[in-house]
Amino acid sequence: MSTNFFENQDTARRNTKRLVVLFCLAVLAIAGMLYALAVLLTGIERIDPTTGQTLIEPLWWQPDLAVGVAIATAIVVGGGSLYKIAQLRSGGSVVAEALGGALIPQATRDPDERRLLNVVEEMAIASGIPTPPVYLLRQEEGINAFAAGFSPSDAVIGVTHGCVQQLSRDELQGVIAHEFSHILSGDMGLNIRLMGVLHGILIIGIIGYYLLRSSLYAGSGRRSNNRDNSGMAMLAAGVGLMVIGFLGTFFGSLIKASVSRQREFFADASAVQFTRNPAGIAGALKRIAGYDEGSILASPNAPEASHLFFSQGLRGGLQMLFATHPPLEERIRRLDPSWRPQAERAPSFETRDAGVGTAGFAAAGPAPGSVDRGARDAGSAIEQVGRPSAAHIDYAADLVRRLPPAVRDAARDPYGARAVIYALLIDRKDAPRRLQLAQLARFGEAGIEQETLRVLPAIESLEARYRLPLIDIALASLHALSPDQYRAFKNNLRALVVADEKIELFEWVLQRMVFTHLRPRFERVKPRRLRRIASRELAEPCAVVLSILAHAGSPREAAVRAAFDSGASQLSGIDVALLPRERAGLRELDRALEVLAQADPATRERILAACAACIAADREVTQAEGELLRAIADGIDCPIPPLLPGQPLY
Repeated sequence: MSTNFFENQDTARRNTKRLVVLFCLAVLAIAGMLYALAVLLTGIERIDPTTGQTLIEPLWWQPDLAVGVAIATAIVVGGGSLYKIAQLRSGGSVVAEALGGALIPQATRDPDERRLLNVVEEMAIASGIPTPPVYLLRQEEGINAFAAGFSPSDAVIGVTHGCVQQLSRDELQGVIAHEFSHILSGDMGLNIRLMGVLHGILIIGIIGYYLLRSSLYAGSGRRSNNRDNSGMAMLAAGVGLMVIGFLGTFFGSLIKASVSRQREFFADASAVQFTRNPAGIAGALKRIAGYDEGSILASPNAPEASHLFFSQGLRGGLQMLFATHPPLEERIRRLDPSWRPQAERAPSFETRDAGVGTAGFAAAGPAPGSVDRGARDAGSAIEQVGRPSAAHIDYAADLVRRLPPAVRDAARDPYGARAVIYALLIDRKDAPRRLQLAQLARFGEAGIEQETLRVLPAIESLEARYRLPLIDIALASLHALSPDQYRAFKNNLRALVVADEKIELFEWVLQRMVFTHLRPRFERVKPRRLRRIASRELAEPCAVVLSILAHAGSPREAAVRAAFDSGASQLSGIDVALLPRERAGLRELDRALEVLAQADPATRERILAACAACIAADREVTQAEGELLRAIADGIDCPIPPLLPGQPLY
């Protein structure tokens, strides 16, 4: 079995540890320089007997001073890092807004914005994650983009105005696929932590700057008193701290370069795998090479986020010496060995998207049978975790295209998205249906009952395979809710689920997906810490997951036992036992997923393989089983693309 996604997760974990080590080394180096500065500033004055001049004799061995400087450095640098990390805790939107980005409404009618959102939407559905909000950096003419956030739940995509204006749809898709690789591989979470960690290192230089300004201001009022050397001491301290701060910036650039550069090559290769179109991302890089503005960002906050960008976002000097991205020419040649440096003129507005539908969709849907062929070529569903293929993108584009326009437009609007989610939960039986509509009439937003009834017929006529992609589209719109609107939506959703006094499997799937991805946006959620979990601790949650899957697949005891045993065979070393239905309910499943989500990548890979084996034991995958697998994978942070027709599970 390919372990690409899980190996990438392990690589991200190793890089995080490496980042911590490099950060500690940088702090030690800064503490050493600060100690040297403190020794020089506190040196003993003596008069040279031969010249009569006042000399400063530094006393280099001062243990108490060394301890004090070390503690002060740890407090200042550590405090600066913790402050920045807390500031970034709200997710990628903080980064996008700091760079001057404005959120693109999901319901936008602007052709360029619509084209961009369609590309992101298709890629998200193909990847098995919610559609991330998209920010447009309208003042930036350079061709660039970024993904920011700690996880797919709080991720955003940022794109410059130049990127939207200058690239064709295929090139734009290549850029977005590159950014999705960072989201899916775990690089994105590492990159935003890197911003927080390095901010602490830069704090020293900021303190020096303010000390220098203060000393100049104070010194101007004390020039008549030559004996008062406090102003000079402050000036020396300010200059020294600024020099150390510059060296801290040097260390920060070195850390960013060491962590980031090789991951850009991997993201380029992943973009080609996603789209099966190397000309797309290669064309985008060629555009940058021949474009006057290149990929440069003018935002004053660009330096701290430079490692997030699709291409080098800063100009020359030391920035190129410690560049966070490989040379542009090298990236292009890896994708197109025949390329030679030359000016690449950006296509005109009229011709750049020839062959693309006016709404921004791909010009044509997948050819008959192409998705089936793609399913065979893509490998098993478990092998595709975190690695969507071109067949998945075609499948996603076709799904979105076939959605009724009224439903699709509603899902792209914050108000309509709530109605879409409510409509997916409305029961077909009269009694619970009346209770649900009464709940919306009494406690819902003004007019939401009528909006729900408006989209309800179209949603009830949809095939079941459209339900999860529709939720993925709606989630991007729901991110735009206010805190009060979110609380009302949350209460109404829960009331609709329990209106008939029982929770159906799809109701649990919908509720689980919605709150998994909205809670980090609106509530304080404790970040998960991955760890190696002992086999005995894994036994019960694994038993719960496999038992629920086995019972969901068949009412016959023999079939349930066979499915469970097939799944258990993938969990060697973990002693699991089939649980009766009453001990394997949805509440137990919620608790089980909270434990399993903390498991290391290799363990989660085995768990997903066990789930797939359990479902596939009868050689049939029902819609309910597919939706349950997606929710379980979602719950343990393993983005699984939609199951293609004819695609094996494992």
